[in-house]
Amino acid sequence: MTQTFLSIGECMVEMAPTAAGDYSLGFAGDTLNTAWYARQFLGEEWDVSYLTAVGEDAISNRMVEFIAGAGIKTDLVQRRSDCTVGLYLIQLDNGERSFAYWRSDSAARRLADDPARLDAAFAAANVIYLSGITLAILPLQHRLTLFDALAAARQRGATVVFDTNLRPRLWDSHETMQQTIMTAAGVSDILLPSFDDEATFFGDATPDDTARRYADAGAPLVVVKNGGNEATCLRGAQLSHFTPPKVANVVDTTAAGDSFNAGFLATYLDTGNLDDSMAAGAALAARVIGERGALIKV
Repeated sequence: MTQTFLSIGECMVEMAPTAAGDYSLGFAGDTLNTAWYARQFLGEEWDVSYLTAVGEDAISNRMVEFIAGAGIKTDLVQRRSDCTVGLYLIQLDNGERSFAYWRSDSAARRLADDPARLDAAFAAANVIYLSGITLAILPLQHRLTLFDALAAARQRGATVVFDTNLRPRLWDSHETMQQTIMTAAGVSDILLPSFDDEATFFGDATPDDTARRYADAGAPLVVVKNGGNEATCLRGAQLSHFTPPKVANVVDTTAAGDSFNAGFLATYLDTGNLDDSMAAGAALAARVIGERGALIKV
């Protein structure tokens, strides 16, 4: 029987630097990046679908065609006549990236404005994937609507996966960000935070501290990414650690965490083996950061 991996969030127009020094136009976004790699690594028994909102203009049409061309189902992409998609520009310095954004009125901010639409979409999903950015771009009432739909889907047996992806510039305050992230942890089955962000914005001293904080909030499995350093996994009461192989050639770290998530989840959903899943996530991320851009064929 076919299972469905549903990713929720914002896909944006990406302007990425090329080796020639100019920029190329593409499409990316944290949850779309994970869906892209999940489609490449999940087996044929899985459908991968993307839930978002876009405009009805030419660039929105190109975006939807791009998503569909990757084998990701687009029947849950809402089309709106009152707005269009956001845009970001990547700037690189020795492989590390910074971003400039134009997204204040993007269509994706309305992706959770219809409770019935969310419930219908979630009813067919086995795995529902979202991020802190998904939550950050939504108005408060829409966040609450999304939380209600996630809780109901989880009760029906869906697995909710959440990458905290802390981006304080998208929130009205650090307090709102912290409270919302912890609420999301309480309706999730798998948490995928990054330690550098968690240390900065929650004050965690170690990855183990991050794992325990989210486990205490109700998440059964927490995987704390830590760049190229030792990562922490906490499943139930069992704590374990994983050190990824060193990556010799780092070209562009865009989508490192997003691709790790896809590699990890594709293996974990198939086998339930944490060690194999961590190794798969690390291997995929290493390949992605060795090339330019968020999305590559692997």
